[in-house]
Amino acid sequence: MSRKYFGTDGVRGEVGKFPITPEFVMKLGYAAGRVLVDHDKDSRPTVLIGKDTRISGYMLEAALQAGFTAAGVNVLLTGPLPTPGIAYLTRALRLEAGVVISASHNPFHDNGIKFFAEGGNKLDDALELEIEAMLDQPMATNASLELGRARRIEGAADRYIEFCKSTFPNEMSLKGLKLVVDCANGATYHIAPKVFHELGAELVEIGCEPNGYNINERVGATYPKTLQMAVLEHQADFGIALDGDGDRLIMVDAAGRVYDGDQLIYVIAKARAACGALKGGVVGTVMTNMAMELALQKQGVPFGRAKVGDRYVLEMLHADGWQVGGEASGHILCLDKHSTGDGIISSLQVLAAVQQLGMSLAEICADWQPFPQTLINVRHNGCDWKAAAAAPLAEAEAALHGRGRVVLRPSGTEPVVRVMVEADDKTLADTWASAIAKAIEAVVV
Repeated sequence: MSRKYFGTDGVRGEVGKFPITPEFVMKLGYAAGRVLVDHDKDSRPTVLIGKDTRISGYMLEAALQAGFTAAGVNVLLTGPLPTPGIAYLTRALRLEAGVVISASHNPFHDNGIKFFAEGGNKLDDALELEIEAMLDQPMATNASLELGRARRIEGAADRYIEFCKSTFPNEMSLKGLKLVVDCANGATYHIAPKVFHELGAELVEIGCEPNGYNINERVGATYPKTLQMAVLEHQADFGIALDGDGDRLIMVDAAGRVYDGDQLIYVIAKARAACGALKGGVVGTVMTNMAMELALQKQGVPFGRAKVGDRYVLEMLHADGWQVGGEASGHILCLDKHSTGDGIISSLQVLAAVQQLGMSLAEICADWQPFPQTLINVRHNGCDWKAAAAAPLAEAEAALHGRGRVVLRPSGTEPVVRVMVEADDKTLADTWASAIAKAIEAVVV
């Protein structure tokens, strides 16, 4: 069954437009609460609700709380806390579920609701379908004796800070390092600086003054220019940029070079492979640069590709019994450290790798340079674009064998086919991307 409300990472949209309205979010809380109660009839379930720094978080938090308590579920409220912090506390407090109010890297006028199941893991498809089925039923309210309670909990941020620090090797320290930390005016603003400071680093903080409206605004992992300038201005050793909910990471070195998720995953994997600590291989996505795959293969590290989306990377890691994976966007998974992507923890793994290998980021990544990629979005009208692309696709794959690859991805939100070609030569990538795009355009009327 296809999902009606849930996307690849919860329910998301523009605030005030369906589904991100108080009415729907209250019903979503109620539906999720009813599913939890049906799965645990012997005790009253408890859920944890956290949020990022968007102004709409107050409204949606109240709506979720009303829905859950109406269904007979107890609620613990943390206030602003990163998405991976909610995953951690859901597991640490042995709760039935965790909920995050966030639209991640999106601008402030968007928001969303994402769920973690018991143990801090992403909600599986079956549970999402149960919640969607309950959403189509009328909402009711339990009798007063069967309503849930809600309360704010103290110390959530401190517990998460200690957890993050615990993932950094005890024999290592950040003393002597000057770091610029960009928190995107998001949920990590009161978390990340303390983690790095308490591990010994000298800090320069940017994007740590949220006002409800400036989340991800010209700061954070989706806008590394601000971090680059700050690193160079302050002559820092590294720059660390997180996104609004703290699950993405982009880094900058002392020379101002930007390192995306692919490169940082490579750094982590290379260090672990060097000391025999890499379990299995690495999982990327169909969009992961081929040059990284080839570099890993030269070191004897297996590589697998999942569909785009960190939930699919996570599924493949679990299926293969591997631990390290992620996306170029900065979603990085180190499953021996956390059950979900965590920007702070991922940055600590990179900094540990640099110390372990005794090399700079540039030296570690010198094994490979990203292949040029050409991306063309082709609009269609429901035509058989797969058939139209078949002949040039076959020719391209034959011509690029061992030197590049082709990815055709239909958009999930609009009638667009994304034609991506990467190759060790930019001209090759441009030529074959154009040929495939033109073949699809020729059948669009």
